[in-house]
Formats: sequence, C-alpha cells, structure tokens
Amino acid sequence: MTAAAPSRPYDILLAEDDAGDALLVEEAFLSRGLGQLLHIVGDGVEALEYLRDPARRRPDLIILDLNMPRMDGRETLAAIKADSSLRTIPVVILTTSDAPDDVAGSYELHANAYVCKPTDLDAFLDTVHIIDDFYLGLVRLPRP
Repeated sequence: MTAAAPSRPYDILLAEDDAGDALLVEEAFLSRGLGQLLHIVGDGVEALEYLRDPARRRPDLIILDLNMPRMDGRETLAAIKADSSLRTIPVVILTTSDAPDDVAGSYELHANAYVCKPTDLDAFLDTVHIIDDFYLGLVRLPRP
C-alpha cells in the first residue's frame, strides 16, 4: 500500500529517549518523501511542553515510547487524553515492551494503537511505514 501525497506536510511528534530509535523513525519518514515534519522530544515533559506551546502547530500524530525519563509514556498519554484540546490527536505507543499489563494499560488510557518495536532494522522501518500509511494516508483525522 502506498500512501497518497498529503495536501500539506503532516506534523508528527515523536517522544523517544533512545537516540538510535529516534533516528530510525526519522529515517523511515524521510525515506517516504511525503513531506512529513517530524519533531523529536526526549521525554513526556518535553512532549507536553511542545503540545501546549501556542506557537507550535498541533501535530497530526503522536508516537510515544513508554519508557522515558522524567515523565514516562503512560503519564504522558494520560495527560494528553485528559486535555480536551489534545485528546483527539491519535497516539501510537511504539515501545519495546510486549508486557500484557503495558498493552492493556495503554488502551485503558485511550492509546489509539500499541506497537512493539521490531528488533530487525527492515521490520522496524516497515513498521513505521505502516503507521505512516494508516494514520497519515488512510484514516481521516480531525482538524484543529
């Protein structure tokens, strides 16, 4: 499946403390050449600061790691979904954990999807492409 070219660049907020994984996600989006604008923050505190900054455009998608310093992904997800101005932004959990409690807990906090990070490089890039195709190419997102 190939995503249709967007009518405007999509904004994606990635909250990821692992620089290597952040680079892989960035590479995956850049390789598509569809104009996605990826903003990377290192933890939940930075993610919420970014999201609440009126000078920044609201992202179309948030990709969130669960295990981060200062404020982890669970706390960040809860804060996003509790905020009426942010809760409609789709949030995809992209994490190494496949623990049933993490999966269930993320959905209880209203994550839109839970995806385990593949350990294989090609599978990792393919996974990000699938997230891109689905959320930014197939589904209709609310406009702010």
